[in-house]
Amino acid sequence: MRREFASTIFFSLLILLFMIIAPTFIIKSMPAKAISEEVIPPTVEENNNFISLEGNEVIKVHITSENKIVEVPIEEYVKSVVSGEMPASFSDEALKAQAVAARTYVAAKRLKPCDLAEGGDVCDTTHCQVYISKESRIEKWETNANENWDKISKAVEETQGKILAYNNELVLYPQFFSTSSGMTENSIDVFSGDIPYLVSTESKGEDVAPKYESEFPFKISEFVEKINGEYPEAELIADNLEGNIEILDRSNAGGIKEIRFGKTTVKGTDFRLAFGLSSTNFEYSINNDEIVFKCKGYGHGVGMSQWGANIMAKNGSNYEEILKHYYTGIELKELKFKE
Repeated sequence: MRREFASTIFFSLLILLFMIIAPTFIIKSMPAKAISEEVIPPTVEENNNFISLEGNEVIKVHITSENKIVEVPIEEYVKSVVSGEMPASFSDEALKAQAVAARTYVAAKRLKPCDLAEGGDVCDTTHCQVYISKESRIEKWETNANENWDKISKAVEETQGKILAYNNELVLYPQFFSTSSGMTENSIDVFSGDIPYLVSTESKGEDVAPKYESEFPFKISEFVEKINGEYPEAELIADNLEGNIEILDRSNAGGIKEIRFGKTTVKGTDFRLAFGLSSTNFEYSINNDEIVFKCKGYGHGVGMSQWGANIMAKNGSNYEEILKHYYTGIELKELKFKE
């Protein structure tokens, strides 16, 4: 009797043990491909010539001045952004390049919405990219308003759905700016992130741009006071000012990476923003009671130069050639949405 009872317990334990071990063995034996497919982010899917995003084609834009969110079809949004970011007088191919960059930017914001958008995808300021409604834009144009809108609309429609991709993935940082100093900047020198498609490249002919060169004079007493206010550890004094300012490092494109004021070292990007300079590519001179900063270029200098794009377009380049010049190694793909 005891022997039969022991046998029953033994077989019961074997069955229980098999029930625990077998599923574990099956799970560990699953092909690696099946597991990897489960961890692919569901929001972005690359397939041949298109990239898919979750959701529909309506973009949520936070209107900062009114603190409200409006919903705009993506192609209409791109038209408004191009009208706010680039002069309508620019060449068609430059406008097309701007349209692709703007569309790529808002597509990327679907994955990581703007933190100032109050629940929207993007805000309407330069923090993202400038959005202005069709009605407001037409009102602001003093002449040729309807012709300007039609020209921009045509450029956007002829690039409909086109976005930038790098290594078959959506470009997340399609940076652009107004005017270069003759070279664009490496992203790592400005934003501290080493983005492979945002590398320094030549940008010819931009000396015709209205903001290619600019000057910013400051009274020495006011300049010293502001420096010490922004950077108290500098302990800068007006006496021997020239001996207490030193440019420590420049990028290959000419932008100042670090500059010393008195006892402290400041990043060129921080100094530019604090003093409202056009760019980090500057020289300075001290004359009597004034210090003058002479800048070349306008903007952060990374990605596509808008004036450079226009020069390329006037010289016969199409929008794809312009984009591939300023964004190294990119391809053009189609944007699709899936509900």
